[in-house]
Amino acid sequence: MLWTESWIWLAAAFGLAILEVVAPGFIFLGFAVGAAAIGIIIGVTGLLTSSFPVTLVVFALISLAAWIVMRRVFGVQKNQVKTFDHDINDTPRAYTPVDTSGGDFGGGGGGD
Repeated sequence: MLWTESWIWLAAAFGLAILEVVAPGFIFLGFAVGAAAIGIIIGVTGLLTSSFPVTLVVFALISLAAWIVMRRVFGVQKNQVKTFDHDINDTPRAYTPVDTSGGDFGGGGGGD
């Protein structure tokens, strides 16, 4: 069975780590840490090779723990959230024509 091979888990960890570069947010990196941990556990101790569901549960728990730790350590820090008080379309125009002569701005070409 392929899921009992440690190199499969380590290759999956490598692939997930590369995928994290494309879509940052520590989501795939948590899965990568979980897959690497399972690969090391299987490779070094030979444990977790008897039951696929147990292996998946341990993988999920390690991945969740890794994601929580990375989110707390590297995640959103205080005063890092960007908020906007105004909309760029609500700012006043840079140039507002002012009619000082009481005339028309229609540009009809007729002068006084």
